[in-house]
Amino acid sequence: MQKVLLAVDRLSTWLGQFFAWAIILLTAFISWEVFSRYVLGKPHAWMLDVQIMLYGVLFMMAGAYTLSKNGHVRGDVLYGFFRPRTQATLDLILYILFFLPGVVAMTWAGWTYFQESLAIRETTFNADPIPVYPFKFFIPFAGAILLLQGFVEIARCIVCIRQGEWPSREQDVEEVDVEKLKAMVHADDHRELAAPPAEKGSPL
Repeated sequence: MQKVLLAVDRLSTWLGQFFAWAIILLTAFISWEVFSRYVLGKPHAWMLDVQIMLYGVLFMMAGAYTLSKNGHVRGDVLYGFFRPRTQATLDLILYILFFLPGVVAMTWAGWTYFQESLAIRETTFNADPIPVYPFKFFIPFAGAILLLQGFVEIARCIVCIRQGEWPSREQDVEEVDVEKLKAMVHADDHRELAAPPAEKGSPL
């Protein structure tokens, strides 16, 4: 079971990291458009649509990745004081009541949305139209990956309820731990104050 859970974590992580490169494309497109518009005097009518689509893809494909890292924002003022079994029970109820219906609806509606767009070869409304249906495909695709990761999180809740502790998950780059950073800074300050005068150096 744990191997399956970690395999889905790795899939979500890989997809999240892969589509994170969209920010490089987005930055390049914006920089080029600024240069083209204000230096060359040749703006592109389709550029804004491309920027919106890239940002949308970046945002949607980050959902499963963030869920796999337990990184979504939660109101954990009280949650952090609960025992793992209580946390898992609460999470399981919320996943069943809110997560599953919402993500299933998004995936189902997104697939219909994409099919309708593909059927008419939908394009943007500007002087230089570009196709929209490839972008709309990412709505059901992101929903399906998020749903798969959600089932993994539900399985983790069940395992935690049975065993009393959370199973491990795939690790990735972590944010700076502010408390540890403060402790390191204070420790360095204490060591400097405790050092003999000879080690501190002479002002002369």
